[in-house]
Amino acid sequence: MKLIFKILALSLMLQCFQCSDKNESSDLITSAQLETKNQEIQNYINGFACSESVGCNYIAFGSKPCGGPRKYLLFSNSVNLIHLQEMVKNYNEMDRLHNIQTNAISDCMYAMPPTEVKCINGVCTIVN
Repeated sequence: MKLIFKILALSLMLQCFQCSDKNESSDLITSAQLETKNQEIQNYINGFACSESVGCNYIAFGSKPCGGPRKYLLFSNSVNLIHLQEMVKNYNEMDRLHNIQTNAISDCMYAMPPTEVKCINGVCTIVN
């Protein structure tokens, strides 16, 4: 009886520690997925024109493996800022996870935010 109990307990313990058959690669973020999200954000931003009365702004974009943004996106103040921030937040998190999953490296140079952004000839432009 003790032997049966030991075998049953051992088999239950082994089941707890068995390898997962789940395909974990489906959780990996691909470069193609990042590019698709990037293009969605670019298309959204490009759908709003700037003018001197509306103005422009910028937002940190991407996630370098060493930390900090990859660059800054310029956009017209006529965008729905909350929607844009959510899109960029999701992209930045995907980029951060992709860096971890691929053991990415970078130059670790800090991308400086623009000092001034203006609408020039209908295009948001960095003015330094």
